[in-house]
Amino acid sequence: QVTLVESGGGSVQPGGSLRLSCVISGLTHCVGWFRQAPGKEREGLATFDNGENPVYGDSAKGRFTISRDNAKNILYLQMNSLSPEDTAMYYCVAHSNPFHCTHVLVTGRGEFDYMGRGTQVTVSS
Repeated sequence: QVTLVESGGGSVQPGGSLRLSCVISGLTHCVGWFRQAPGKEREGLATFDNGENPVYGDSAKGRFTISRDNAKNILYLQMNSLSPEDTAMYYCVAHSNPFHCTHVLVTGRGEFDYMGRGTQVTVSS
């Protein structure tokens, strides 16, 4: 059984930064970060491809950094230069297929085997 527990969300002013964490329990073959704002579609932010190279969605490029601590089984998302458009619920996701997370991020289609409950990020002045 896989569990994903996110933390690190909160309220921040425009231009600020946050670091999200996701504690992963169980065996997974790909992990990543997605978000969803009210009334909007799910948006892929970041994952690792099968070669462990970071892959970013358009909204994340240049501002967000995905990283992981394999010893602690924690996935991170460092978010800088936040704007009100970044306000959303942020989810840690995982799948049993090592190619799937990248596929969903790139195509916008597909579901995940596992998803955390999310952590809310609110950016406002």
